[in-house]
Amino acid sequence: MNTINRFSVALVAKDPYLKPYNRQLQKRRERAVLKALSLTDGARPLSDVANGHFYYGLHKTEEGWVFREKAPNAKEIYLYGDFSHWEIQPAFKLQSIGNGDWELHLPAFALQHGILYKLWMVWLSGADERLPSYATRVVQDEQTKVFCAQVWDPEPYQWQHPLPHKPAHPLIYEAHVGMSSEEAKISSYWEFKETIIPRIKELGYNTIQLMAIQEHPYYGSFGYQVANFYAPSSRFGTPEELKELIDTAHGAGLSVILDVIHSHSVRNEKEGLSLFDGSDCLYFHSGEKGQHPVWDSRCFDYGKTETIQFLLSNLKYWLEEFHFDGFRFDGVTSMCYWNHGIGVDFVDYGQYFDGNVDEDALAYLTLANMLVRQIRPDALTIAEDVSGMPGMAFPAEEGGVGFDYRMSMGIADYWVKTVKKMPDEAWGVGDIYFHMTDKRSEEDTISYVECHDQAMVGDKTLIFRLVDKEMYDKMSVFQHSLIVDRGVALHKMIRLVTLTLASGGYLNFMGNEFGHPEWIDFPREGNGWSYQYARRQWHLADDETLKYAGLNRFDRDMIQVVNKHNLLDAHPIKTYEHGQDQVLVYERKGLLFVFNFSPAHSFADYEIPCEKGHYHIVLDSDALTYNGQGNVDDTIEHVSYLRQGKTYLKVYIPSRSALVLAPIS
Repeated sequence: MNTINRFSVALVAKDPYLKPYNRQLQKRRERAVLKALSLTDGARPLSDVANGHFYYGLHKTEEGWVFREKAPNAKEIYLYGDFSHWEIQPAFKLQSIGNGDWELHLPAFALQHGILYKLWMVWLSGADERLPSYATRVVQDEQTKVFCAQVWDPEPYQWQHPLPHKPAHPLIYEAHVGMSSEEAKISSYWEFKETIIPRIKELGYNTIQLMAIQEHPYYGSFGYQVANFYAPSSRFGTPEELKELIDTAHGAGLSVILDVIHSHSVRNEKEGLSLFDGSDCLYFHSGEKGQHPVWDSRCFDYGKTETIQFLLSNLKYWLEEFHFDGFRFDGVTSMCYWNHGIGVDFVDYGQYFDGNVDEDALAYLTLANMLVRQIRPDALTIAEDVSGMPGMAFPAEEGGVGFDYRMSMGIADYWVKTVKKMPDEAWGVGDIYFHMTDKRSEEDTISYVECHDQAMVGDKTLIFRLVDKEMYDKMSVFQHSLIVDRGVALHKMIRLVTLTLASGGYLNFMGNEFGHPEWIDFPREGNGWSYQYARRQWHLADDETLKYAGLNRFDRDMIQVVNKHNLLDAHPIKTYEHGQDQVLVYERKGLLFVFNFSPAHSFADYEIPCEKGHYHIVLDSDALTYNGQGNVDDTIEHVSYLRQGKTYLKVYIPSRSALVLAPIS
């Protein structure tokens, strides 16, 4: 226990406000360590016990086929499908082999690649069809909409490219394969590989975050109501086509992380895990505790060994079978608190250590990070946690949970409130700088202006908030609109200040880089099952007669500046702030960032502090190429001068514009 004590003190040393909770941090570390020891008997690495996918499910062997399932409450289980004419037959009855496990051996000729099957699960008070819990291929009939497992036995995929190196600072392009097409349809892994990966590469992002990969019955859930945790969604194509997508991204030097859903599971019984063997507690909490009050889904019991092994094996499966380079864990706040963080403002440290915390969930997340590191030491893990739980993105061996990064969710909320509620002349540049940099010093974060959440129907994207109905007929470069001019200018400035003040990494949702119009609305009964708003209108970014093209170019060049100068390797230093002028200046990695948020005042020969030297403009948000006003001569060389013992240079900064200046070597 001395080791555990030393580890927890490391986190407390970084944040003295945690000192009163030192013993509770020790207990959390102790719980994770003891759980790991119980799983491994203290003799094996954790990765050796995360092998449920090799044991359960359908597997082809030299002798034929073997199928196994865990169902402790079942009385009988049958495999049935195309091969049995969808009849329950004694020849396909599983045998109980103890420990709640069931098994069936079949000759090689009994099953063929592509045929459909299910389980017929019998328990004391009833029986019904189920899909295997470890099914790796699930398909939906287009006519009946019924889901079935599918025997999948293709030629193994031949990987062409080595795994990429872990990016020092992830610049993440959050993407949804299904809605990535220009056409009003469900797109495919193949189309994404062919058309979207080149766009991401051109823009300069180094990481793709894929959403909605784990199979989900309802397309409109955005992939967050998962039924089949081991099955890549067949809506988009085959598992091999997903592998080819990831392989192609690796060939382009891009990492690919999975938006993994381990925070809950869909309530569906025929397709999912709910009441799988007739009981409500195989993987979940029983009773009311096992029901999510807002998401209408099932809540995992992270204290159960079956649950931990199921979820840890799931991580190993996606890392090894599909070569994903890490995970963004969704819904971490919901996992960590018994009330799921609903309606709670986390304003006091005591809220992280009271009886509302699910300590088993924290232990599972710690084990998940330990496992990922054992399998892929260079894999990337990100926590989506709005609560600010201390230590979430701090090494597990030093008392934290072990994530590399946490999502900086407050930044997006800040921009929504600012744009929605504050007049432009009231924007405080000191307030902006504070909110962009107000992060725990011991934790790295992923900053973003908007992710998919801000783009969903019922909400508004940033560009829609700024421009609103003007975007329908005033985005032409041949038309003039003060509303559009304002929106385009602020869209660029907000993104630039958020990215260049990020502490660890940055995220953008697919299409928002060029101000994709309107919202995301998946096909549903309320919109006539339309795909009109579940697609991406890429032609807007490619049309030079529209201002979307300028926004797209700015995003590309903004990312290029960050990459070229390894900007995020250094910390920003605020060098000048003038509240009345609404001017903000900071230095990072030798570059000067100059923002004028004033809606009415431009400043000629504005004096800003700097290091001695000659400077040139490397990015100008007001440039004509970005649909700005072109008021700055970007060819001018700016020379520093000495005044009263300090070094300055003078710049012209138009209203609602930003400049990035680099020293001339």
